[in-house]
Amino acid sequence: MTSPLAPPARPALVPVLLFLAMLVAVISSLGAPLIPAIAEANDVPVSSAQWSLTVTLLVGAVATPVIGRLGDGRHRRTVVLVVLAVVLAGNVLAALPLGLGWLVAGRALQGLGLGLTPLAIATARTALTGERSRSTVAALSVTVAAGVGLGYPLTGAIAELGGVHAAFWFGAGASALALAAAAVVYPPSPEVAPRRLDVAGAVLLGTALATGLLALGEGETWGWTSPGVLGLFAVALVSLVAWAVWQLRAAAPLVDLRLARGRDAATAHGAALLVGLANYLLLSSVPRLAQEPASTGYGFGTSIVVAGLVLLPFSLASFTASRVARRLDRYGGPRLVLPVGAAVLGAGELLFAFVRDDLWQLFAAMAVAGFGVGTVFAALPGLIVAAVPAGETGSAMSLNQVLRYIGFALGSALSATVLEAVTPAGAAFPPSSGYTAIGLTGAAACLALGLLTALLPTRIPRSAE
Repeated sequence: MTSPLAPPARPALVPVLLFLAMLVAVISSLGAPLIPAIAEANDVPVSSAQWSLTVTLLVGAVATPVIGRLGDGRHRRTVVLVVLAVVLAGNVLAALPLGLGWLVAGRALQGLGLGLTPLAIATARTALTGERSRSTVAALSVTVAAGVGLGYPLTGAIAELGGVHAAFWFGAGASALALAAAAVVYPPSPEVAPRRLDVAGAVLLGTALATGLLALGEGETWGWTSPGVLGLFAVALVSLVAWAVWQLRAAAPLVDLRLARGRDAATAHGAALLVGLANYLLLSSVPRLAQEPASTGYGFGTSIVVAGLVLLPFSLASFTASRVARRLDRYGGPRLVLPVGAAVLGAGELLFAFVRDDLWQLFAAMAVAGFGVGTVFAALPGLIVAAVPAGETGSAMSLNQVLRYIGFALGSALSATVLEAVTPAGAAFPPSSGYTAIGLTGAAACLALGLLTALLPTRIPRSAE
């Protein structure tokens, strides 16, 4: 509902909010299909180029709750404009031919943009009224999912025609346009009491994720028992424990872990982590496999455009599944929807592991996997709403989003680690068995999700009710 102190919403506000959601999709689509091209352009191994995707997801996991807290009050407009300016700078930095290090730094700055969607949704809820508010919130959610699927082949086509840096110049143009539009249209936020930012929580979470992912990504190169890797894992573990303890004791935690207590809430958050992991194991590795040369005996030697198109069925199926899941929920609730989604996603992982002799089979595997991911993600909000008090729904959703991004980052880093581990010394490409291992790892995550779902009580509220 619109705050009585807030000015009337400008007519162009809804298109601008939708454009912000599309920008998030563009940021995401500058990742997986471009990794082989980034490796070639910078003359580095693909495992190193993988950081151009992982670092964006890592920053997004930490930045989303921070940006949400900073923008949850009178400074929302300022926060949106500052984030857009940083994202613009990140795209320009990645577009300049300065080497992989600067490109990864630019992608890290772009990761802040992943926190824009929650702010856009919050704005739609406070600056719009009635059906216009509800329809805009729904459209924002759909735009991100559909936009990613369309963004993959679009950015791939730009990179194919103008080189990988041209794709980032496209992202810079989109960011500049979004910044200009928001500066003109974005409304002032309602006058509400500011909430304290948990700086210590953000630092501890960022340290835990950064050191853990760095150890995971470099373990094969440095040696899994090397002092550097063991030290990074130790720092990650200590930081994670310290973060959890701090979140449980802080008066205004960055992410309220107390909302994960209880069987239903724990299941919802565990599911977000596991599905995020299984999801990005595929999204990271499928475009790479599609672009591997046919001389490997298993690759298809496709262009970046075709590699992006392979991911299109994933997005379309995810969008379709969200509607089917609502109908399935009426019959059995999350206790039925979650294991069905896990089984479908697991089937997609197994198809990728064992059935990839022809390119169309990759399209089919991604469609099946996308349907599973969409089914699970559609069931999680209802499970969370039923598990926490009404006043804590927003905080619980924020925790779920953070765990989802953590799963994404883990899946991205793990896919590169698995392929690097099985690549023989001196070989340019991994063997086919590496991709089989990735599919089996994703299937194992889906099995864990199914077992986690079995812990749900026999009767739980349905999200439709």
